[in-house]
Amino acid sequence: MSLAASPALASTQHAFTRPCVNFRPSIWGDVFLQYDSESLLEVSDNMKQQVQTQKEEVKMMFLCSGNNITQKLNFIDSVQRLGISYHFEREIDEALAQIHNTFTNNNFGTEEGSLHHPALLFRLLRQKGYHISSDIFNKFKNNKGNLNEKLAEDVQGMLSLYEAAQLRVHGEDILDEALDFTYTHLKSLTNKLNPSLAAQISHCLRQPLHKEVPRLEARHYMSFYEEDPSHNKVLLTFAKLDFNMLQKLHQKEVGSITKWWKKSDFTTKVPYARDRVVEAYFWPLAFSYEPKYSTGRTLVGKLVACISLLDDTYDAYGTVEELELFTQAIQRWDISPIQSLPDCMKFLFIAIVKLWDEIELVTAEGGKSSLVLQYVKKAFCNLAQAYLVEAKWCQEGYIPTYDEYKDNGVVSSTLPLQIISFLGLGEFSTKELLDWIFSDPTIIKAVSVIGRLADDISSHKFEQQRVHVASAVECCVKQYGISQEEAHKLILKEINDLWMVINEECLKLGRIPKPVLDCILNVARMNEFTYANFEDKYTNGELLKDYVVALLVDPISIDQHCNGPM
Repeated sequence: MSLAASPALASTQHAFTRPCVNFRPSIWGDVFLQYDSESLLEVSDNMKQQVQTQKEEVKMMFLCSGNNITQKLNFIDSVQRLGISYHFEREIDEALAQIHNTFTNNNFGTEEGSLHHPALLFRLLRQKGYHISSDIFNKFKNNKGNLNEKLAEDVQGMLSLYEAAQLRVHGEDILDEALDFTYTHLKSLTNKLNPSLAAQISHCLRQPLHKEVPRLEARHYMSFYEEDPSHNKVLLTFAKLDFNMLQKLHQKEVGSITKWWKKSDFTTKVPYARDRVVEAYFWPLAFSYEPKYSTGRTLVGKLVACISLLDDTYDAYGTVEELELFTQAIQRWDISPIQSLPDCMKFLFIAIVKLWDEIELVTAEGGKSSLVLQYVKKAFCNLAQAYLVEAKWCQEGYIPTYDEYKDNGVVSSTLPLQIISFLGLGEFSTKELLDWIFSDPTIIKAVSVIGRLADDISSHKFEQQRVHVASAVECCVKQYGISQEEAHKLILKEINDLWMVINEECLKLGRIPKPVLDCILNVARMNEFTYANFEDKYTNGELLKDYVVALLVDPISIDQHCNGPM
């Protein structure tokens, strides 16, 4: 069972035998209530001054790097991985534009030499949206047309090529080969290298940079970067200070959401549902950790918590008859149709309406159009309808085709609603952007299908132990006449293909602001993280505990090594 799990209903013959699940209680209790206090989260003037001083020093480093392109690329890579690139967006944009022009005009990067440099050049430019050709790697082939085995002697180069290959698109055979080549050789090296480098390679193979949640990558990368003898001390110190300052802001946000949750008494009023308010906040934190998105994170954190309650209402409590009335109430935004329903369902509906009132107030205060709320409401209605479709499938014992299931799953993944809510509250919110999101663009569909499929293969065995709608796994098994193991392989292959679709769309959508595309990409990354290793870190809070502690509880020591759990 997971954040985007599908509904399960009791049969009409046993309308009052509810398919409830005994979810574990929250592991956090009142831990995060302390962060709602302003006095605990004040940043000292001394710390603010330190941060500003270090920031100016880092900015000077950009200016002093001159025409040394390799040095510039390495510096930009470190700034991005350390999570401080949002301070230097203009400097990075200008540097990459200049490097791209140099590469285009002078064929820079195709000369003989180390594998690391062209691989890093390729990755950083692709990340920025430049359609740089993968032909730059052709020079590393042998006379048989395959990658030269001698490349295996260059560990740094192979790491860089492995990360670069994650941004491949369909038809790039050399990057398909590079991915297999580097994975195989790096895997074989882990027992032959020093512990620090071996740990870095293992992490990279388990969760490549392109698919890693940025905030988690920053926390993780600091420990590796600090152990590198050639690391830039000013850069590292600034990254640590900035991390700790942002952590105080994030603590305040999760403290506010926790206070709202406790004050609303959801645990008592909706007892059949998961108490996962801290885990809910992790989703908008993954979308973007920057200070300017603080309001969006807080409201979307509450929204995700409410979506979770709604999910469990359709999945683990309501009958089809009750859910039809509940869906009508949501579509009409009127409690009248559910007066006869259990108090817990009426309470949940009222809580959702109250949250909408809060979002409306915030949009009005921020000078945003009421249009934002209309789009979010529409997305919420679509979600309820998708849940109801699955509820009826379950009651009828109907197993849809794989494609039919995915079409409905794009909405029931909850991701379109989360994306439009977060971006609708952001700085780039316009009617054109909201219309684009609602037009079911390829990139959002791909991200949503990844979420639906990753969720299903992590939770379907648990869910099928009770009355539950068929998951993507069961749909594959029936449609293609294959085993569950074969269905898993088919689904994992589709997820990999969808990542290439996302990469293609990021290169095509030049008219969409880069921060918007980054947010959508981060949603896919959060899916990868949440459901990695066939586990559900949302429902099973113990699996997320160390990550929550690393990002939201423990500050980073400025003077000592900062070894995190990731």
